[in-house]
Amino acid sequence: MTAAAETASLGRIARVSLVGAGPGDPDLWTVGGVRRLQEADLVLYDALVDVDALRRVTRAQCFCVGKRARRDSVPQATIHRLMIRAARQGKRVVRLKGGDPFVFGRGGEEVLALAAAGVPFEIVPGVTTAVAAAELAGIPVTHRGMASAFLVMAGHTTDAVDRTLRSVQPNTVSMVILMGIGARGDLASRLMAHGWAADTPAAIACAASTPEAWTWTGALAELGAAAPPVGLAGVLIVGEVVKVREVLAEASRPKQAGNEVSYGRKG
Repeated sequence: MTAAAETASLGRIARVSLVGAGPGDPDLWTVGGVRRLQEADLVLYDALVDVDALRRVTRAQCFCVGKRARRDSVPQATIHRLMIRAARQGKRVVRLKGGDPFVFGRGGEEVLALAAAGVPFEIVPGVTTAVAAAELAGIPVTHRGMASAFLVMAGHTTDAVDRTLRSVQPNTVSMVILMGIGARGDLASRLMAHGWAADTPAAIACAASTPEAWTWTGALAELGAAAPPVGLAGVLIVGEVVKVREVLAEASRPKQAGNEVSYGRKG
């Protein structure tokens, strides 16, 4: 039986929803995303999704299909087959993806596979980690007088990194690098080789919005020597905007005023 005939024989195909789960904290899931989870029959979720929170909001079957660096993972083609098969069986499917589905989440590949199979789908955007990780660490990716633009790239593809860096004037934008923790030393070297100053402020923000959140700041030349906790996903931020975090930290420290202690206001 052809795919078209199989579809016709079932009478209907349930919708597949690609839903963004944000940077980690389920409080940052969107109202629309939670509604899709409540309605779902099957949820295929990424490795960084809060599973306890997921099971509190849905009665659907839930399977982890996430990918983590240097670990065995479900092949992308298998994820496509699972979504298509479940939809053709009349199930409402949610593909729950960390961050936003279309920001280095392979969401484009998944909707192309669904479209080719004739399966209707929708996108429910999520809070992208590319912005949220920085801002939760007190770092705006744009700031008047420092950066009027930011660039997001994946840090695990060497050739793509070099092509991107050749197209950007050094120290003119905020650089946000996803999937680059393991290659942070090499990335710092590449940035400097392309003209970025060694003393450019840099930061690492791991496990943003979760209880394990961890942040490091320093100079670009020191990035490789930083020691983030093993096993935590993170984001690299490079640019003058990292200085805002330092200002906020200083403003938050207790300030001595005579015999009284006053506190600076957080920006």
